[in-house]
Amino acid sequence: MIASLQRITDLPWRRELHSWARSDGVTWVYIFKVLLAAFLTYWLALRLELPQPHTAMITVFIVMQPQSGQVFAKSFYRLLGTLAGSAMMVLLMALFAQSPLPFLGSLALWVGLCSAGAARYRNFRAYGFVLAGYTAAMVGLPALAHPEGSFMSAVWRGVEISLGILCSTAISAAVLPQSSSAAMRNALYLRFGGFARFVVNGLRGDISRAEFETGNVRFVAEAIGLEGLRSVTVFEDPHMRRRNGRLNRLNSEFMAVTTRFNALHQLLERLRLEQADQVLKHIDPGLENLAQLLDGFADRALTNDDAALLVTRLELCKAYFPERVRSLRTELERTLPSDAERLDFHTSFELLYRLLSELLDYARTHASLADHSHEREQWKGSFVPRTHWMTALAAGARATCVVGLISLYWVLTAWPSGASMVLASAATVALSSTTHNPRRMSLQMAGGTLLGALSGFIETFFLFPHIDGFPLLCLLLAPVFVLGAYLGSRPQWTGYGLGLLIFFSLGSVPDNLTVYDPYTFINDYIAMVVGMLICAAAGAIILPPNSRWMWQRLEQALRNQVVFAISAPLKRLGSSFESQTRDLMHQAYGLATGKPLVQRELLRWMFVVLEIGHAIIELRHEQALLP
Repeated sequence: MIASLQRITDLPWRRELHSWARSDGVTWVYIFKVLLAAFLTYWLALRLELPQPHTAMITVFIVMQPQSGQVFAKSFYRLLGTLAGSAMMVLLMALFAQSPLPFLGSLALWVGLCSAGAARYRNFRAYGFVLAGYTAAMVGLPALAHPEGSFMSAVWRGVEISLGILCSTAISAAVLPQSSSAAMRNALYLRFGGFARFVVNGLRGDISRAEFETGNVRFVAEAIGLEGLRSVTVFEDPHMRRRNGRLNRLNSEFMAVTTRFNALHQLLERLRLEQADQVLKHIDPGLENLAQLLDGFADRALTNDDAALLVTRLELCKAYFPERVRSLRTELERTLPSDAERLDFHTSFELLYRLLSELLDYARTHASLADHSHEREQWKGSFVPRTHWMTALAAGARATCVVGLISLYWVLTAWPSGASMVLASAATVALSSTTHNPRRMSLQMAGGTLLGALSGFIETFFLFPHIDGFPLLCLLLAPVFVLGAYLGSRPQWTGYGLGLLIFFSLGSVPDNLTVYDPYTFINDYIAMVVGMLICAAAGAIILPPNSRWMWQRLEQALRNQVVFAISAPLKRLGSSFESQTRDLMHQAYGLATGKPLVQRELLRWMFVVLEIGHAIIELRHEQALLP
């Protein structure tokens, strides 16, 4: 019986089903939750007779994410952004209710400021800035013709957005939840297994230059990604909140371990290229000891129990390390080595000993995650991101120019759909300010909006008049929402999904009082698409971030990290230096996509900066200990 069950379990179709469930299955669960949250929000908004039910639905599409912790974090910043944007709109309306030009000029400056903030933070906090700019436009532009109702308009938008947030968080947490804390634990466990294999291959000389560079890029991305996960798990899991200091410390120690190994690897590669066989012969036993120790943990998840076992083995290895080095040095001295060979021998073992110490610190922190409270929780260092000021300035200037010029065109032409064009451009330029390629994002959103216009025209004027009841309405809306959510779940098509979901809801989803006006419908969608195309043109012309000027400045900022290591206060300098250097390299590497020579140069500079910066910081620590 057991053998029969085992054969059934091992069937190819079952393996394929499990593989699908872990990949595309997660996407379809997410799409199902998006539909459920959107229709629940829409039904409640209609039953409560809110003025703009589509605003609540748009909130669902913006805040919904595959993992519940991400939904909580995004909802929190969405609410803060809505309050800030509404407050600014009420202030502007109070100051310039009868003066459209000053109002629109101030709105353009506000959207530019918010776009600069979004480019500065580049995480879920960025959405707070994006929505602060977009909400001011969304609330203020319709109220411009009736300024006396601006305050109540802001209140209603706040109610509608709050309803969307409540429904999104409830559905995300209650229906087939995918927690961010589980994703973070899985990422932590798997990361060390991949790194252990990387170290073992490097110590044994079995890693090529391309593999070494690819591995370092992956480790940089994982460190930044885990910091993002850590920042959202605090919204979701109280157990993770109690371990927040250790998680922060673990990421910092992992970056330190990679830096130590990179320095050792570069020295070993130089010795191998120089064919320094005499030195390599006497340091290989020490390298092989650590390689054998880590080989048992390579390519497997490092659980808390495994981390405790790793701590025991590393402590034993570290205890016998000085004796082993003395023995190997005695053997080397019998060969009458030169001063250079003796220096290479000592340097190699000094770097190996420091790598061993960093690995031991990392393993101790990882093992401590099994306890609710631990002394290693007391950690003052943190991941400090670094954004070049030109990035934020370019995003702000681009947004201000786009919204200002389109607003001026609206005032000069008195086009009835000009408000729709300003609103679409404000939303598009704000959302694209968080991406490496705003032109591409704006074009994708324009394509999604055009698809939404075609779908909306067919449904609004040919299908909606022939149906009755909420279930049939949901049946007609579902295909568009499914397509938009699917496109939005794919990183290469995110813009299409956002454009389709947001602007189909804005222009085609019926309110309590449905208005059938083909002339206004067509003109509004033309205005939206034109506004997005102008944003795309601005993204290609006005200081595009993915051009040479930006990654050259990021490369210069990367080199300036050496100056930071020299002049910054010594307190918590190590973790901030590590995180800032990697963040700068990660940004520049992403902007230089498709240019492998530039990316390789950036990696080379990162290795140099980390090695020199670490040496400077250690010298400063030694200097601080002097009497």
